[in-house]
Amino acid sequence: METLDPLDPFDPRAPATATPAALPVTPAHPVRAWLRRWSYRAVLAVAPLWALVRVAGLETNVLARTPATQVLAFTPYAALLSLVPLAVTGIRREPKAVSVALAASITLGACVLPRAFGSAVGAARPGGPRLSVMTTNLSLGNADASAVVALVRTKHPDIVLLQEFTPEAEAAFDQAGIGSLLPYRTTHPSALAAGSAIFSRFPLQDPGFRKNWGGFYQVHATVSLPGAMPVLLESVHTCSPFSLGQLHCWRTDVAREPSATDAPPDTLRILAGDFNATLDHAPLRTLLGHGYRDVADTLGEGLTGTWGPYGRHPFIPPVTLDHVLAATPIGVESIHVYGVPRTDHRAVLAKLVLPPPIR
Repeated sequence: METLDPLDPFDPRAPATATPAALPVTPAHPVRAWLRRWSYRAVLAVAPLWALVRVAGLETNVLARTPATQVLAFTPYAALLSLVPLAVTGIRREPKAVSVALAASITLGACVLPRAFGSAVGAARPGGPRLSVMTTNLSLGNADASAVVALVRTKHPDIVLLQEFTPEAEAAFDQAGIGSLLPYRTTHPSALAAGSAIFSRFPLQDPGFRKNWGGFYQVHATVSLPGAMPVLLESVHTCSPFSLGQLHCWRTDVAREPSATDAPPDTLRILAGDFNATLDHAPLRTLLGHGYRDVADTLGEGLTGTWGPYGRHPFIPPVTLDHVLAATPIGVESIHVYGVPRTDHRAVLAKLVLPPPIR
């Protein structure tokens, strides 16, 4: 007679209460558990630390010798991604971590979101003379001059300010017919990235140039429109903080850009060009505090990217390095950006309203 094994779960004659023996539980390796725990905490710390560096401007002092300057250019993306740890800590029901993540998201959002909504402070007053200003970086003079001239022909800017203006670029612009559209100019062409130029529909007064600490030239000139205060325009090109060794050069160049009050009597200033800085960089915010407003920021277009290595490195998201800064008495009406072949910078076109002369 066959014997019944009551502990055999596969024996159909076994009692219903018979269950297989429990398998032993292997505890997690202590080092592995420690790494997981601290990796999680490190990820959660990114947004709060980013917010602290951004608000306190630590990239100019405590973190002056670190990549903080380069990283801060991507703060709008960090603000969006900061919602991820907030959601994760909420799902995990970690009250303290939720509080920290929420504070970081609110702080980063407060830094970034106003650029998407604009401000009524700089709204254009009706009836004032209009001045349309366009700027673009020619990427070592390689940008398609015909495409830029086509923009001039269709968008009708009064002033065009160019950076990285080479002798070859000047010849290309002349061949493309820039002179028939903007007959007045002051240029300082130079090899590679140092050159600068201004083309104008109006006569240019007191043209000149200066050389940045980093070696780039910035041409400047004054235009006078009937019924408006004179405007001193300068084509800006600061040192690029592409490496740690360039950070001091970049900070020096931005700090030495002229304030809005650094102009002849009864003359307004406009700085336009490649600042190699975003509004998340403390030096540019300091410059704005010297009597300027950022036109894109004022109009709610401050998150529109103007630079990005779209062809060479398509995974790097665009950031806003090119700006038009207008003295605060100048009204702002509109701003647009346009792609230009063979340069990683976009053309920025701002339409401004000038105040009447001081009586």
